[in-house]
Amino acid sequence: MFVPQYCPRCGHALGDAVKFGKTRRVCTNCEFIFFANPKAAAAVWIEHDGQILLVKRGMEPERGKWALPAGFIDFGEDPQEAAIRETLEETGLAITISHLVDVMFDGTTIVIIYAAHMVGGTLTAMDDVDDACWFNAATLPSPAELAFKSTQALVYEWLNHTKP
Repeated sequence: MFVPQYCPRCGHALGDAVKFGKTRRVCTNCEFIFFANPKAAAAVWIEHDGQILLVKRGMEPERGKWALPAGFIDFGEDPQEAAIRETLEETGLAITISHLVDVMFDGTTIVIIYAAHMVGGTLTAMDDVDDACWFNAATLPSPAELAFKSTQALVYEWLNHTKP
């Protein structure tokens, strides 16, 4: 985890102090409190003809494992727009968002998962993925081959007809 050493406000050293019941990084000069907040990511669940779309990650974490098309939300970016952007960047597919499926938290990242429909493009592994494929219940990767708890949970729910 990133531990800042200097104040983003005045540039002086940060030290540890108990603030609001937790040890936090606090500026020794201006008393700026650094709050370590979770990152936000957007993911997309696309189902077509009884199959779901997964991408094989080309980068760490979880390189080589299958996941939903997803990525971090840029500062100031709408989460739905991030989901649309990430899907296009990773798969070449243009999509429209249908509805919110779930919001999950793994301790460091808040993942906002949307259901979506394809509206154009050709499925091609792009950007930071090594492959992009459609899977049905019989051809799904094993649980050990699925990246992230969010992907694992949604695939399990899909197989049991409880979501999305």
